[in-house]
Amino acid sequence: MIEESAIVTATEGEFARVETQRASSCGGCEAKSSCGTSALAKVFGNRRTVVKVLNPIGAESGDRVIVGLDESVLTRASFLFYIVPLLSLLAGSILGQSFAELFNLSSTEPLSIVSGLLGLLIGLAWIRRFATRSSKSNAYQAVILRRAGSVHVIDGISKNTL
Repeated sequence: MIEESAIVTATEGEFARVETQRASSCGGCEAKSSCGTSALAKVFGNRRTVVKVLNPIGAESGDRVIVGLDESVLTRASFLFYIVPLLSLLAGSILGQSFAELFNLSSTEPLSIVSGLLGLLIGLAWIRRFATRSSKSNAYQAVILRRAGSVHVIDGISKNTL
C-alpha cells in the first residue's frame, strides 16, 4: 500500500477532498547540491494537490489523515494510461501503411500518419471511457486509511497522539 499524509478540506457523502503536499525526496540526499532533480525541485517548489478519496472512517474537514492506494492499482493504471495510447498509435499506423500498400498509393506516409493519429484518438477515447467506468466502481480509488497522529508538546516533552 502506498501511503501519503493529507489534510481533509471537504467531505461529500462517502468521499472526502484531501490536500497533499507534493515534495521531492531531495532533502535527505547527499548529492542534492550537484543534482539536476534537486535544482528542478527548487524551481517548481512544493505544490499542493487536491484529490477526491473514499472516506470510510468519517474524517471531517481539517483532519490530518493517511491516504492509501494499492500498488497493483497504480501499476495497472500506469500501464493502461501509457501503453494503450502507444499501442493504438502503432496499430493505426501499421493499418494505414497496409491500406496504402493495398491500394498501391505512391506515398504510404500520409495515410500511415493520419491513421496513426486516428488510432491514438481511439485509444485516448477508450481510456476516458475506462476511467469513467472505473471511477463509478471505486476500483481505482484512493482511500483514507486512518487519522494521522499529531505531536503535542507538554512540559517540554513531545507526545504523539491520534
